[in-house]
Amino acid sequence: MGEKTVKFIDKSGLCAVLLASAALTSVPAFAAMAPAGAPAAAPAPPSAERPAADVERDATRKPTQIIAFAGVKPGMTVGELGPGGFYYTRLLSKAVGPKGKVYAILNAFAAGRPGALDQAKALAAVLGNVEVLVADYPTLVLPTKADLIWTTENYHDYHNGATANVPGLNKAVFENLKPGGIFYVEDHSAAPSAGLEAAQKFHRMDEAVAKTELTAAGFKLDGETNLLRNPSDNRASSNSEAGHFVTDRFGLRMKKPG
Repeated sequence: MGEKTVKFIDKSGLCAVLLASAALTSVPAFAAMAPAGAPAAAPAPPSAERPAADVERDATRKPTQIIAFAGVKPGMTVGELGPGGFYYTRLLSKAVGPKGKVYAILNAFAAGRPGALDQAKALAAVLGNVEVLVADYPTLVLPTKADLIWTTENYHDYHNGATANVPGLNKAVFENLKPGGIFYVEDHSAAPSAGLEAAQKFHRMDEAVAKTELTAAGFKLDGETNLLRNPSDNRASSNSEAGHFVTDRFGLRMKKPG
């Protein structure tokens, strides 16, 4: 696949997104289930408001503190690898503001899930400062250099599959950042010295391996956070056994020199 095969952008004004208010009246992601035997209801149009499920996760994901740690500021250009359910897409959109830009970057696998690309396109139209890209990560070329590239709970997955190319991915991220730019990497922690087997077996990442890979690509460790640590987590088990957002997680701020 080339550097970018699909791109969507809506240049309408930025809709308000509330960052971390548990008092928010949420809008459900999908319409109510149809009665038995009736056609399935179409998804409701996306809203700039955050879904209730996202707000509930704030207690364990700590997005306000994490966004501050990563260094996201108004006016920045941010690339988000693997936006998943768009939990952070909404928050990053608000954090960079109307003068900023968020590239929500899906790979071909994620974009190929039924309805995923349409959902991303619709949300981008609502948020206004989000552009959806579909790209092979190791050959990624953003339309403009980013101040920060972001990935949360995905880095271990980049090691899995027959076409995994983490050195290529890290090199592409490095090249798509401005000098002094940041690659923020957050993931479920594996047990010490677990190695790469943990990425496939437990869907966790050996933090020491991640640091080695990232520094090999030219990044310098600029900061690490304990905000998401959970000493009671069994890091030698699957992250899904603990619950995806109550695992012990590391957060690394990796800087491109310059």
